[in-house]
Amino acid sequence: MYKADSNRYRTMKYNRCGNSGLKLPAVSLGLWHNFGDTASYSNMENLIFTAFDNGITHFDLANNYGPKPGSAESNFGKILKEHLSSYRDEMIISTKAGYGMWDGPYGDFGSRKYLLASLDASLKRMGLDYVDIFYHHRPDPETPLEETMGALASAVQSGKALYVGISNYDGPRLEEATRILTDLRVPFIINQNRYNIFDRTIERNGLKETAAKLGKGLICFSPLDQGLLSDRYLNGIPKDSRVFTDGRFLKVENINDDRLTRIQALNKIAGERGQTLAEMALAWILKDETTTSVLIGASKPEQILDNIKATENTCFTKEELEAIDKVSK
Repeated sequence: MYKADSNRYRTMKYNRCGNSGLKLPAVSLGLWHNFGDTASYSNMENLIFTAFDNGITHFDLANNYGPKPGSAESNFGKILKEHLSSYRDEMIISTKAGYGMWDGPYGDFGSRKYLLASLDASLKRMGLDYVDIFYHHRPDPETPLEETMGALASAVQSGKALYVGISNYDGPRLEEATRILTDLRVPFIINQNRYNIFDRTIERNGLKETAAKLGKGLICFSPLDQGLLSDRYLNGIPKDSRVFTDGRFLKVENINDDRLTRIQALNKIAGERGQTLAEMALAWILKDETTTSVLIGASKPEQILDNIKATENTCFTKEELEAIDKVSK
């Protein structure tokens, strides 16, 4: 039986999620990759144990994480039941609904029927009575926002979620969602969005600024830009790169000579700071007080330990920030 390290809270930093009372670890573990039915179960266990032993209390899932969809929740639920049930009150478990999950017109986007049915299915797969955070995974251009936010309110009112969040929204949609959820007296506390040195979308679409203004937390996924902001691509594209094994999100045409030159230049800046490129990329996100957490993925326990080191130095000089902007933009 797994027993957690008694020193697990000694070094991890915990940040308040916006103006709420909830704190998240500066580094959270996402179960998007490497927790599906094609992954090694013993490795999944080691990833979870390593994370929790080092103060990572937040585990982020979604209904469609796999492959196949739902399998990440099922595998996590099995690990939770077998090893971590006694630590449930020390854990933040989040899940989402909003992308295609089952056939027909009721298994996608943001209708009340889909969101609440999906939450029930997620809880069943994980063997939980509630999740700590339930997200709407992406905006729905056809369903009224009042309906979608009303479904999040029902998730809290039913006791199946403690807090709610939204993912992949922009600034104006965030502001409107906040107005609706405030009127419904729902504990809406967090936004989950893609953000990294190369991808500054939330700086341009108002999400980052609006989240700070409204006192909402921000957790950033893809902080290493699918591995580009690490040492994996310093010498070109490795043979086991995701571009060859899973080209859905990282494509060969996006890794050109110019991008590789920029990666090398960023690595030089990181070295001058005494950090690896990955450590600097994570620290760059965590430098802002408005950022609650960075969401990492890992295929090996060692990667988790390496990423946690980013929290040791999140201070940047003006010159360093200007150099990073010059290279990345």
